[in-house]
Amino acid sequence: MTLRSAWRKSLNFVMLSLTGVCALITVSVLIVILGYLAWNGGTSLHWSFFTNLPAPVGETGGGIANAIVGSAKLLLLAAVIGIPIGLLGAIYLAEYASPLPAFVIRYSADLLNGVPSIVIGIFAWTIVVVPMHSFSALAGGFALGVMMVPIILRSSEEFLRTVPRSLREGAMALGTSKWRTIATVVVPAASGGILTAILLSLSRVAGETAPLLFTAFGDRFWNHGWKEPIASLPVVIYTYAVGPYDDWHRQAWAAGLVLLGLVLVTNLVCRGLLSRQATQQR
Repeated sequence: MTLRSAWRKSLNFVMLSLTGVCALITVSVLIVILGYLAWNGGTSLHWSFFTNLPAPVGETGGGIANAIVGSAKLLLLAAVIGIPIGLLGAIYLAEYASPLPAFVIRYSADLLNGVPSIVIGIFAWTIVVVPMHSFSALAGGFALGVMMVPIILRSSEEFLRTVPRSLREGAMALGTSKWRTIATVVVPAASGGILTAILLSLSRVAGETAPLLFTAFGDRFWNHGWKEPIASLPVVIYTYAVGPYDDWHRQAWAAGLVLLGLVLVTNLVCRGLLSRQATQQR
């Protein structure tokens, strides 16, 4: 074995070991977080925790049913706002935009994606809360919807660009108009990736707290409309975590475990959809 060959093998072993250690650290952090949440909040996970309203301040027990429903309503409203804008913008970038407008839109989307969530919250507070003179589910959904737009736009654009050009040319060769080709050929072909982008954007905004503190604010009771303050899991976690009661702290850990579990399930679904799409394209 020459000196050069020994050096290469040694370097390969060192780099392989280094990458393995880094991967192990990454997985270990997730396992530690999950374990810590389960250890501190697992005892509070029972049926009433998911079905009851919060107990009066100072009393033990209660649940987060209103926060679970509130988060679902906020995400639904965010999806109604963010999905059409993000998807239509992605279609424009992938199919219609010339280089200069495409560059401006992509750059703006990347900048918006990097804006701190608290700034989005202040913006939504100014645009929605101040004119309405009230915190509301509408304001919270608007803030989360704005955060979803750049994620859906940039991800969906990439998936649309992976659709083979031959599919577009084949459809247009049959006399199909461009918009109909996009609607019936391109978008369905990239539907798995687009759905993945939507789910990832929902999981991304599901845990945001700062925008909701400025917009939805929170409530300890059921919300029956869209123009009233509304409870959400991130705000409940924050409120209970900084509260003075030990029972609140346990419930904060439990609510964090529930939220992280939902995000993990969403990401697993996304991975499954991506794997299925990759298999179909082979």
